Order: sequence, then structure tokens, then C-alpha cells
Amino acid sequence: MSDLSSIYSKGLSSNPKILLVKLSSLGDVLHNLPIVWDLRARLPEAQIDWVVEEGYVHLLTPLLSKDGFKGIDRIIPFGLRRWQKNLFRLSIWQEFFAFKQDLQKISYDVIIETQGLLKSAIVCSLANKTPNAVITGLANATEFSGYEPIARSFYNQAVQVPLQCHAVDRSRWIMCSALDMPLLDRSSAPQFYPEAYVKSLSEKSKSTPVELKSPYVLCFHSTAREAKRWPNESWIALGKELAARGYQVVLPWGSLAEQAVSKELASHIPNALVPPAFSMQDAFSVIAGAALTVGVDTGLTHLAAVLDRPTVEIYCDSPRWKTEGYWSRRIRNVGDIQASPPVTEVVEASLSLLA
Repeated sequence: MSDLSSIYSKGLSSNPKILLVKLSSLGDVLHNLPIVWDLRARLPEAQIDWVVEEGYVHLLTPLLSKDGFKGIDRIIPFGLRRWQKNLFRLSIWQEFFAFKQDLQKISYDVIIETQGLLKSAIVCSLANKTPNAVITGLANATEFSGYEPIARSFYNQAVQVPLQCHAVDRSRWIMCSALDMPLLDRSSAPQFYPEAYVKSLSEKSKSTPVELKSPYVLCFHSTAREAKRWPNESWIALGKELAARGYQVVLPWGSLAEQAVSKELASHIPNALVPPAFSMQDAFSVIAGAALTVGVDTGLTHLAAVLDRPTVEIYCDSPRWKTEGYWSRRIRNVGDIQASPPVTEVVEASLSLLA
């Protein structure tokens, strides 16, 4: 069955109005991006809107439709994380109802919810829908991912996915089921950002707000869960190896505790730099200008991978199959759950990309 025949069999037009619901977090939003391109390739005239946490809107803006480019038509910011902290303020409720009004401007033919959480499912319930709308989401949990079974009650099509399913593949699985399309697998390489946008980052990296000495290597050592960290002594050994080869080791941070760790690591690595705090928007150009990014399983490491920059992803206490970068020869994935990689393996992976 052809793609369009499948769509017609569900009673949908060739230009349906589609709502994507993926609220957070950084890595999850990034790994959901390919379905925008998958949809556009099959439904070039569709309207594609996306509800996302307000803190991650900037991840989507490069995909906004403009000047003949067709990507996302509308980004709908959702402020739940901030609203929850101020529930008794009138202004917060005014913001919520403004969000609801904005969401309900369109009646959607297809809603694709790829997170499997109650908060995402509630967004689906708030949206306006056409009489035969398809509301699709996860039917089951995947290993090592958050899932709330009650979310299933908000869908009219729940999709069973493998227990071990990469984040990109999972989103594609749900999207293909929603439109009754053939399943996309890894032979169809995912695309994340427009090629023109990625190229423009290289130019912007020459005037980053953080003064860095080229060539430099970014080391993202911090992550929300302590067990996912690579040992400090391993970072120091890697840093010394890179510094001896003429690379400036840069140790970014996102909190005071992380800054303290960066300073401790830098004190043992010749000419290492602990930069001032920079925004997520700045992170794009900083990553684009790096000779290499080495990082643990965290959002900024995944950003480097989706930008197709030379990246070593270190897995210490999370499964590699869940988020590993598999779409580029410029990515090396090392370690695995409860199998922190030795320094020699990370050094070898790093030097292979710097060669």
C-alpha cells in the first residue's frame, strides 16, 4: 500500500493537520526531530505543529517553515515546569488558558504523542480534533524509559513497540503507525536539522560568546544522575592526552556543583579552560566549532551527535542501544550499562575522530 493510499484508508486528506506532542527533555526532543522530516517527505502539504516545553523551543526554531522551506508550521510553547511552581498565582492560570486557546486554534486530524506520560496525554486531550482524528501514543513501556500506563486511555490508537527500542526508532514507529505507513528502520538515515542551518553554525562558531582557542575539545562530564558519570581520574587522563597533542580541553558546566568539578578537573589538565556559563542557544555554535566533543549520556552530547559533529558518547550506567548515535561515521559510542569504558578505549575513539 502506498503512503497516500494508507492515509486515504484512514479517512484523511493528503494535507492533514498534524500535532506532535513531545514536551521534554533536551535529548528526547532532539531524538524526536527526524519524524518532522519523515512526515514532510510523504506529506509535503501537511500542517505540522509541535507542543514543547518553553525551555526547549529554541531546539525547534531552526525547523520553522519560512522562505520556501517546509518544516514545522507552528511551535506551541508549554510552560508546565514553571507553572507547577506557582500554581496559586492568577497570572499562571492566565498563561495556561492562553496556551489552551492557542492550542485549540486548529482542529487536528492526527495527534502523535511519543512520550507516554500523563502530562503529554493531557495535552492531547486539550487539543481540538476532527471527527475521525487519530490520536496515537505508546501502548507499553520501553526498558529504562519513563512511562505512565494511564496515558493509554487518552489515545484511540496505542502502539506496541519493542522493549529495547532506540529513542529515534520509537518515535518513527509511532508516527508510521499513526498514518499506516511502512515502518522506517535504520536503513533510512534520520535527519535532524536542515543542512543549511548546520552549515551556518560553522560560521557562527567563529564569533562565539565564549573565547576559545582552536583547536578545542569539549568535555561534557556532568549529567543529572551520578551513576552515569565517568570517573574524574578518567577525564583527567583523557584531558592530559589531548592537551599533549595540542588541543585545548574545555570543561563546560551548568550548576555551581558542576563548575566545581570542572575547576577540579582543569587544575590537573595543562591549559584546560572552565568557560563562563553559556546559554543553550550558544551551545549550538560552541559545539559546531569544536574539533571534538566527548561526553556522557546527556543532552549536550546528543546535540553534538545530531549536528553530525565528531562525537564520542560515553555510556557508564545507561544502555547504549537507547540513545547511541548510529547515523554517522563521525560518532563513536563506547561503554554500556554498568560497563564504564576504560580510558584507553575513549582515547582511541577520540584520536580516531581527530585523525
